[in-house]
Amino acid sequence: MKAKNTGLLAALVMSVTANASTENPATFDWFEYRGSDPVFEQPLAKDEYRNPILAGYYPDPSIVQVEDDYYLVNSSFAHYPGIPIFHSRDLVNWTQLGHVIDRPDQVDFSGLGISRGIFAPAITYNEGTFYLVTTCVDCGGNFVVTAKNPAGPWSDPVWLPEVGGIDPSLFFDDDGKAYIINNDAPIGEPLYDGHRALWVQEFDAEKLATIGPRKLVVNGGVNLADKPVWIEGPHLFRKDGQLYLIAAEGGTSVNHSQVVLKGESPFGPFTPWDKNPILTQRHLDPGRSNPVTSVGHADFVQDAEDNWWAVFLGIRPYEGDFYNTGRETFLMPVSWEDGWPVITRDEQLIPMVAKRPALPPQQPGPLPLTGNFAQRDEFDSPRLPMHWLQLRNPSPEPWLSLERAPGSLQLTPTATALADIGNPAFVGRRQQHLHATAITRMRYQPLRENDRAGMAVFQNREHFYFFGVTGNADGGTDLIVTRRDGAGEQQSRTVARQALATRSGKHADIQLRVTARGAEYDFHYRLDSGKDWQPLLLAADGKVVSTRQAGGFVGALIGLHAYRAEL
Repeated sequence: MKAKNTGLLAALVMSVTANASTENPATFDWFEYRGSDPVFEQPLAKDEYRNPILAGYYPDPSIVQVEDDYYLVNSSFAHYPGIPIFHSRDLVNWTQLGHVIDRPDQVDFSGLGISRGIFAPAITYNEGTFYLVTTCVDCGGNFVVTAKNPAGPWSDPVWLPEVGGIDPSLFFDDDGKAYIINNDAPIGEPLYDGHRALWVQEFDAEKLATIGPRKLVVNGGVNLADKPVWIEGPHLFRKDGQLYLIAAEGGTSVNHSQVVLKGESPFGPFTPWDKNPILTQRHLDPGRSNPVTSVGHADFVQDAEDNWWAVFLGIRPYEGDFYNTGRETFLMPVSWEDGWPVITRDEQLIPMVAKRPALPPQQPGPLPLTGNFAQRDEFDSPRLPMHWLQLRNPSPEPWLSLERAPGSLQLTPTATALADIGNPAFVGRRQQHLHATAITRMRYQPLRENDRAGMAVFQNREHFYFFGVTGNADGGTDLIVTRRDGAGEQQSRTVARQALATRSGKHADIQLRVTARGAEYDFHYRLDSGKDWQPLLLAADGKVVSTRQAGGFVGALIGLHAYRAEL
């Protein structure tokens, strides 16, 4: 089937309403993002593709094939809209169709840390219906949604309280029966930290409900005696009649891997391959050039010549295990060795450039998703493009407008700060490159001390940078960079400040530029587009917004923010 590339419904929530407050908005005329990673400078031949196929924070890929079309989804945690869904016909060039969670009443992310929420969605298709199962961590547990068109609308969640744990996946067997497999606690007390298990239960695809008892099919992982940790992200599939179970093992950091087992039925028994893992980079020299690390959480699909391919997550660190771009989606061929699938073996590296699948090439979608590119948002549509995200569910009081000042985006400042558990007036897009530049033009005048508007590099509520205009104690206007690096008010401080000369009551008309250089960020500004850029802060510590330092599972967003100080 071929889905229409429709706008997402969630944008209606993010658009202006007739009675929206217009109190002192910050107006952004455009936003430009440019990536310039050296590793992406290698030219491609016609028969080659580039990894990652989805650069930046697009983790935990799950993929399904429907005739000549492929559909892929990713985790989105507590960002909104949730669960991006993509379409491709060549496995290389992808176009976002929308989001599965695009209505505020589907799932409630209120009060969640950014790395809670939606974990590891898994997409399948059967007899004209798309099924997606996933976990909302700390917000309801496991649920299933369905759609006839992958672009949506997707149904409201049907919750599965009898399915515990995380990472559910549906499998439709050749006999028409369906099964759900997921990660959960083992029987009895865990034997060690990270001891988990995989459980299977039959599933009624019409009633969207489980059937009969659950059964533990994998305890701990490939070999319990080795104390394997965090067996998760399972998928069942058949090849030539043989049933296979693939799953991630080792945790989602540098010890991540993918393992495989053969089964006699969905309820087992399952026998692991003695040459596991089938995908990992954990044993390689960490000092190698342009490393891709932490690979795992794979899903399989086939091309037009029945070759097998795997999509999986990986990380491109700029130093050690430090990265700000999150876990990305990679593509590699799957070979078969004595009836077992293999993605990497021995010293094999994850390739940044490789031979394309046996599928007719298609043109990239309107949103660049890999390689070096420039993307400029002119804000000349009544809806935000799909790559813009909020934090948690939208507030009932709309603070974003694309219509009050046509050709620009206006943010009405709210009293919810970036450090709060709420929905601040913030929209951001993924940082997709280790080396990137983001620029905007803003017009804004603070009304009181600590009012502020500008740009933010945001990882979570305890780890971010803010760069913009604020009101000072003397009634004037300053340009500042603030940094938050940990819990507690003492961890938030202004690291650069400069007075701005503006006439009383006159909006500051300013361009702001944030430049990422691996482990550092630079903050520049200019008050006249014809003048040179002026530095406010150079070489700021980028590890503040790295996943390793900030914790969690997401990547950094770069975006726009407005805040109104409490009276």
